[in-house]
Amino acid sequence: MRNLLTRLAICATLVPVGAWAQDLSEDELLDLFLAQRDAYKAAVEGKTGLTRGLTLVTADDVEIATEVEKDPAKTETVATDSTTETAGTTEVASTATETTTETVVKEPESATLVKMPADLGVNIRIEFAFDSAALDDAQKPKLTKLCNVMKASDIQLFRIIGHTDASGSDDYNERLSRLRAEEVQRFFVKECGIDAGRLEAVGLGERFLLDGTDPDSDQNRRVEFQALS
Repeated sequence: MRNLLTRLAICATLVPVGAWAQDLSEDELLDLFLAQRDAYKAAVEGKTGLTRGLTLVTADDVEIATEVEKDPAKTETVATDSTTETAGTTEVASTATETTTETVVKEPESATLVKMPADLGVNIRIEFAFDSAALDDAQKPKLTKLCNVMKASDIQLFRIIGHTDASGSDDYNERLSRLRAEEVQRFFVKECGIDAGRLEAVGLGERFLLDGTDPDSDQNRRVEFQALS
């Protein structure tokens, strides 16, 4: 209990409410992640007086995507044979492709969502092209600091959450936000070397607006990071 209260006090002192992750130091981000993990654990265990506004919400229609590592030795390869004739002889050339990770999206099911209070939030503005989930190279440096913090921590599970503003339909926003969260997840696994088992991606569309006074504000278009265990 004292550990949690100490971390929350540190975060309240060091981190401005509503600060974007890209504006914080690695030490500040680590303190936030540790405080998130402690607050989440306290909320799950029913110690809601220690969560400082952290809210657990049950949703029945959430798709959670995970990157699953595949053992190359057990991976089936797809071979394509091409036949060429040279000086009366026939040669068969085989080319094989091998996948070491794959994205698995669970069917919509009941899931516990976490709504973080402003002073525990770790949000980052990732700019995507209109109607696109492709992560532009110019946006990747924003994620490097978070990658370093994740690697250095002993946190076992991070959730990456895509958010949108309130323009567009609910279904469209949730699907696009999940695809964008998956793209960030893929970057952490393939380019930063984060173990796939430590990450899951969720798209919540416009469910948790950062700026509720202006639902269409670009402040609501963001990627959020939560430390859960």
